[in-house]
Amino acid sequence: MKIEQLYTGCLAQGAYYIESEGEVAIIDPLRETQQYIEKAKANNAEIKYILETHFHADFVSGHVDLAKKTGATIVFGPGAATDYDIYSATDGEELKLGKLTIKVLHTPGHTLESATYLLKDETGKDYAIFSGDTLFLGDVGRPDLAIKSDLTKEDLAKMLFDSLRNKIMPLADNVIVYPAHGAGSACGKNLSKETVGILGEQKKTNYALREDMTKAEFVKEVLDGIAPPPQYFAKNAMLNKMGYDTFDTVLKTGDVPLNPEEFEALANHESALVLDVRSQAEYITGHIPNAIFIGLNGQFAPWVGALITDIKQPIILVVPEGKSSEAVTRLSRVGYDNTLGYLEGGMEAWKAAGKDIETLESISAIEFASRAKKEHLNILDVRKDGEFQSTHLENAQHFSLDFINEKMNEVDKDKTYYVHCAGGYRSVIAASILKARGFDNLIDIAGGFGAIKKTDLPTTDFVCPSTL
Repeated sequence: MKIEQLYTGCLAQGAYYIESEGEVAIIDPLRETQQYIEKAKANNAEIKYILETHFHADFVSGHVDLAKKTGATIVFGPGAATDYDIYSATDGEELKLGKLTIKVLHTPGHTLESATYLLKDETGKDYAIFSGDTLFLGDVGRPDLAIKSDLTKEDLAKMLFDSLRNKIMPLADNVIVYPAHGAGSACGKNLSKETVGILGEQKKTNYALREDMTKAEFVKEVLDGIAPPPQYFAKNAMLNKMGYDTFDTVLKTGDVPLNPEEFEALANHESALVLDVRSQAEYITGHIPNAIFIGLNGQFAPWVGALITDIKQPIILVVPEGKSSEAVTRLSRVGYDNTLGYLEGGMEAWKAAGKDIETLESISAIEFASRAKKEHLNILDVRKDGEFQSTHLENAQHFSLDFINEKMNEVDKDKTYYVHCAGGYRSVIAASILKARGFDNLIDIAGGFGAIKKTDLPTTDFVCPSTL
């Protein structure tokens, strides 16, 4: 038996490779599928099953492409309806993989078709569960994504309670838990940084698995504090249900070098969005006018999905040398397939062509503190709600990056704003969006709140985020 977790930090997502006797099952594959094909080939094995735990909302799965390339069967839980061929398993059904058995446990709640896959070893003993978004380490999946006219988030939460109590908690404490996500995913509230755990430990420590918890208490606690889902979630779920262009096609049409004239023409005449994916330091020192910054060195794909509202938006890229393919790939993981190319030669080529360049003023926290003591400053704190509520500068305006498109009327183009986040990545994203909307008087605070806390500027009393 061979089990391998293939974890992608940007998405906080775990795909899984299971092999026995030359037969392979892939669980929740990423959009780019060649890695799974090559892994199986290297082991002289063939992919038999592609197991989907549910219709993912936070990324586009590679199941459709992988099935076309390998002939493997796509398996969903009961009730899944798609525009392509699948095998919809029944609750309790067992699938054979070499000497192993995979039992399908229907665990609705996060979504209606959600399934947990229980892996039994060759002796028939329960070995591990691949719990998708039903059970995370430290949390459970949010039950507000599959709301329908006759189904509320409270209804789904009740289903999730029953799924956990009836299907997962009765399993032995030594069963290994392989979840679909870890910390950083928007599919839950308080996910652990760990990506593999033991069920018995979750029974002891996961708030949602308290033995004496009533269904009413579960519904209240699991729904409390859930932020609205990012706008791209529903769009990704639909792509996963209906299908999509092959990844090979997306990469071929998107990873195209463009000279400065071609690049500028696409921006001006085809309404292509200029997306600068370099580091924030590089963006600050010189960027193309109206370019949006979302760096590859952070949670790139989720921020693209949250902030670029049109999933079909034409995109042209400013990338670090040799990173164009990576950028196109990571965009495709969240369904942004309309990349038209990248600036060949980067900003040096743009400068050499005599094109306009803009900069973003950025100052140290020490300089910021010095200015703040001399005069009133307009401060935008772009961190998440929980971060701001935990502690913030006393006179800061909360302007969460997550909802910047909805809150643009809360800022004034005639004012100068000092912008900060926790460490400096999100503040530059926010500043780039504001700049593109005509806000010219912006100053980034390097190092964010982490650096500001080291000055003597007054902040609100700290409140532990877990109590909010």
